[in-house]
Amino acid sequence: MDDCSGTATTVAQAIAAALDWSSPPDARKAAVDYLESVKSGDIRTLASTSLILVRRNWPSEIRLHGFKLLQHLVRFRWDEFNITERREFANLTINIVSEVVNPHEEWALKSQTAALVAEVVRREGVALWRELLPTLVSLSIKGPIEAELVAMVLRWLPEDITVHNEDLEGDRRRVLLRGLTESLTEILPLLYTLLEKHFGAALSEFAGQQLDAAKQHASTVIASLNAVNAYAEWAPVPDLAKYGLIHGCGSLLQYNEFRLHACEFFKFICQRKRPTDATAVEFDSAMTMIFQILMNMSREFLSRSRANFTAIDETEFEFVECICECMVTLASSNMQCITGDGTTTTQFLQQMLEYYQHVKFGLHFQALLFWLAIMREPLSKAKGGGQIGRDNSAVGNSGVCSRPTEKEKKGVSAFINDDICAAILDISFQRMLKKNPSATNISTSKAFELWDDEFDSRTDFSQYRSRLLELIRLVAVQKPLVAATRVSERINLILKSYVHASVSAQDVALIESMQLGLETVVVAIFDGSAEFLSSAAESKFQLCTIFEAMLQQFLSLCWTEPALAVILGKYLDAMGPFLKYYPDSVASVVNKLFELLTSLPFVIKDPSFNNARHARLQICTSFIRIAKAAERSLLPHMKGIADTMAYLQGEGHLLRGEHNLLGEAFLIMASSAGIQQQQEVLAWLLEPLSKQWTQSEWQNAFLSDPAGLTRLCSDPQLMWSIYHTVTFFEKALKRSGIKKSVLNLQGSSAVTDVSTQPHPMSSHLSWMLPPLLRLIRSIHSLWSQPITQTLTSEIRAAKAMNHVEQASLLGESNKLFKGLFTSADGPQSDTMREGESSENDIRNWLKGIRDSGYNVIGLSATTGDTFFRCIDSHSVALALVENVQSMEFRHLRQLIHLVIIPMVKFCNPNLWEVWLENILHPLLLHCHQALACSWSSLLLDGRAKVPDTFGNLSGLELKVEVMEEKLLRDLTREVCSLLSVLASPPLNSGLPSLEHLGPTNRVDSLKELNAFVPNSMVGFLMMHKGLALHALKIGIDVFAWTDGEAVTKAIPFCGAIILLAIMTNSVELREFVAKDLFLALVKGLTLESNAVTSSDILGLCREIYVYLADRDPAPRQVLLSLPSSTRDDLLAFEDALAKTSSPKEQKQLFKSLLLLATGNKLRALAALKSTNIITNVTGRSRSSTSTSGPNIEEDDTIGLAAIT
Repeated sequence: MDDCSGTATTVAQAIAAALDWSSPPDARKAAVDYLESVKSGDIRTLASTSLILVRRNWPSEIRLHGFKLLQHLVRFRWDEFNITERREFANLTINIVSEVVNPHEEWALKSQTAALVAEVVRREGVALWRELLPTLVSLSIKGPIEAELVAMVLRWLPEDITVHNEDLEGDRRRVLLRGLTESLTEILPLLYTLLEKHFGAALSEFAGQQLDAAKQHASTVIASLNAVNAYAEWAPVPDLAKYGLIHGCGSLLQYNEFRLHACEFFKFICQRKRPTDATAVEFDSAMTMIFQILMNMSREFLSRSRANFTAIDETEFEFVECICECMVTLASSNMQCITGDGTTTTQFLQQMLEYYQHVKFGLHFQALLFWLAIMREPLSKAKGGGQIGRDNSAVGNSGVCSRPTEKEKKGVSAFINDDICAAILDISFQRMLKKNPSATNISTSKAFELWDDEFDSRTDFSQYRSRLLELIRLVAVQKPLVAATRVSERINLILKSYVHASVSAQDVALIESMQLGLETVVVAIFDGSAEFLSSAAESKFQLCTIFEAMLQQFLSLCWTEPALAVILGKYLDAMGPFLKYYPDSVASVVNKLFELLTSLPFVIKDPSFNNARHARLQICTSFIRIAKAAERSLLPHMKGIADTMAYLQGEGHLLRGEHNLLGEAFLIMASSAGIQQQQEVLAWLLEPLSKQWTQSEWQNAFLSDPAGLTRLCSDPQLMWSIYHTVTFFEKALKRSGIKKSVLNLQGSSAVTDVSTQPHPMSSHLSWMLPPLLRLIRSIHSLWSQPITQTLTSEIRAAKAMNHVEQASLLGESNKLFKGLFTSADGPQSDTMREGESSENDIRNWLKGIRDSGYNVIGLSATTGDTFFRCIDSHSVALALVENVQSMEFRHLRQLIHLVIIPMVKFCNPNLWEVWLENILHPLLLHCHQALACSWSSLLLDGRAKVPDTFGNLSGLELKVEVMEEKLLRDLTREVCSLLSVLASPPLNSGLPSLEHLGPTNRVDSLKELNAFVPNSMVGFLMMHKGLALHALKIGIDVFAWTDGEAVTKAIPFCGAIILLAIMTNSVELREFVAKDLFLALVKGLTLESNAVTSSDILGLCREIYVYLADRDPAPRQVLLSLPSSTRDDLLAFEDALAKTSSPKEQKQLFKSLLLLATGNKLRALAALKSTNIITNVTGRSRSSTSTSGPNIEEDDTIGLAAIT
């Protein structure tokens, strides 16, 4: 290598300048640019300069950068060396090891040295490795520093092979892996020797008070453990046992300094699957040894924990948590290794039960994952699944055993008895709270360490509790009597504790948590499963007795406090599935719910009664839940419920919101009886509404001129009456129709009859929709500029986004939902500043009308021809898009999602011309203009321009910018979803697939574009230039908008356009696809945001080139215009393309050409590569303790046998 001392000095100065944050920005930028020029400059100068910079006479930061330069050279420019130069460079690299053999050398530099040696071996291959291995063995004998470096090299080699890396081609990876595998007979004994030798030396040196020497030996032990961990992921398990590594790592579990590193070894090896070859017996033997090691550690810990829990510190808990995690993984993957020994299996299950019952939450949580997997096993077997299911967090599927024993066939579930299940249920019921209940008379002997939001950043309490409920469900399915008994006893204990005592907020949380447990058990037992239906009569009788007793206990409660009344209502509706099979108590439950409802005060405007109003609404929702669960059991009681509703309404003791909820429950009941019953119920519920809704007086007074809504907002009673009418229309549409369960009961012969019947709401659409469309049109007009100027200050303020919507955009948890219920029946009267209450009411009303109104129109469209033929398309277009240019992005997204997309999906092709053109043209025109403007602002100025108003957010400009960008991306994705629907197969049945063309890649006869119009929505769009122009512009612009999700949604549309261009003789469409779309696709690959869809984008590029390049010169022109493109490259590409008809191979050829023609500038393709540049941290996540060095050097003592 050349002498480049002067260059090295200049590079060192540039590194220092680049790292000096006190330097002027221009100086640092110039330094970075210079360093980049060196990296891309002459390779021999780069090599010589970098080798100089890693010498010991330079500061650490310069040397570290020198190593990065060398790693860049080896990884990306190795092929520029000739064979002689490669070998010379490899030798020089190995010689660098002597530069860092120093007791005071920084750990980072040693790590970088080892990583560089490993990288060279990776690039140069097996031959160099075979030469290097004896040298490494000899080097490791010299001393602990050399041995540590050898261990680091051994660690890096398999790390970069097992971690997927596209830079390392498959064949070369396999060759290198084979070379390492063949060397395992030397590597594994070497690692065991390093562990044994330096662990013993560390103990000896410490005993002699030679602490520095002891630390160095300890560093070597940790480096060796890290290396062993890298091999634990892939080396044959029998070999790891044969050469003593399982035994050695098990021995190190006893020592504080090494135990977490050793535990990592078991964490990796426990995930290994049982082989199917002749080594299976040896594998089982090794895994059985691991079971014993882990169980011995657990036995010791659990014994000490029971004897003196307070003597155990947090570091020990952390370690045992790791042990427990290993046991969970091992059992989930290889339980077959111990199920043959009943005693061992019983002991193992007992330990896992103790972990589940443990005070420490971390241990309980790990055991929860185990019991979930174990309890899923019988169900997965019943469904033909594997041995043990898999929880997403930590457990895996078991291997397949050859010739299993009878116990293995039955699985570990054979060892799970009623006592274990009862204990699991007891703990699960107690742990469904974040905090301990204050009542001491039902607390456990130890205060549980319950869920803490700091426990796991990847999950939250609701996810944890859902796992608990899942475990309760699994136990209840398999042990229904045990589950019924335990939940009954727990509820009985809780309810007795609070019969006479005052109830705090924490107590309410405890009572409420058991309602979830009860609901889970009841659903698991009475969900109509074959297990319950086929169970013995005696079991059914016992279950009925237990649940009937619980139900009677609930019915006897006289809770009138709003919070307790809500919980009681939930307890009653949790019994819904039980009532489905035992309907005798339905009347008592219905009466009790009405009793609860009428026991709560009926006050509208007094804010002190907001809790009571909320409770009344919640009790009404209990009717809905019971109607869903009990199904036909409620049918005999419909008249009684209707009479009670009529009585309460007549007495003025039933609010409109409450009436709507009860009406919704009625619709659910009717859906169990069929179409005729639904029609009768709808007529009964809707007839009173139709008389008020269709009156022309209120429409003319409030919907005929811009000032009408202002007058309407000054009449709260009418305003909220309209709101409830619209929301009930929404509920009626959602709840009407035929339930699958009814079809099943009626039999297959009824399906045809049902499908020919009109939708139950069909006869009501003609009077429902016209006033609603006028109302929606009036609300839309409030945002138009001329009318905005005439609005009152309250209405102008009410148009701004509320706090809940803002929190949703920011991804923040928000508790500002109070008032959503209270606003349902009238204005709020919370103590606010003057004028704010009315503003909030108007805001809630506008949002509610828009949400429900859009839903009503969209749901009505799903009825098909009934909707499109019962109302004038012009009035719909006026209501929806007359003021589309004034709409805020959040409202426009809603309109597209809830209204436009259903209309497009369900509109008959014969009506496309009449309906869709007048709606889609102004919509797509505005969407393209608005999105193009906002994206241009975001990409050029860093801030999206959106029309949405946020109210007064002074001082929160950053949050406003985040919300603006979120609104822009949400609308972009929704518009692209619309394009995707337009291109969906059901709407384009006339478009054939490219596969029908065969291997010739040619279309024999091109059709006229209008031939596709009758049965292709995309063909219809292309025949209408106004529609086509803006849809196509959005389709190509989205590839430059740095939103991968939007691109994913737009790709089907682009695919349909390409297909249409291939199949038709439309010159304009072909030119657009061959030039504009093709160029947009290629440019889209330059954005890293399109990495996820890069394969689909390449597929579209391939289709354009393969099918259109012979008919249009544009694709070739686009490729030749790329910065590094040459005609020779293009000719070679076309020659290779002609030799294969495989779309996959053609796409790969296209990818290679684009990378070559752009000089590897396509970030979407580069982002897919897991380059895994070597740093001081491995590419695969390990525990925080998997790196050594700094921790050891900073401590005064090392933690061996007698040291903490």
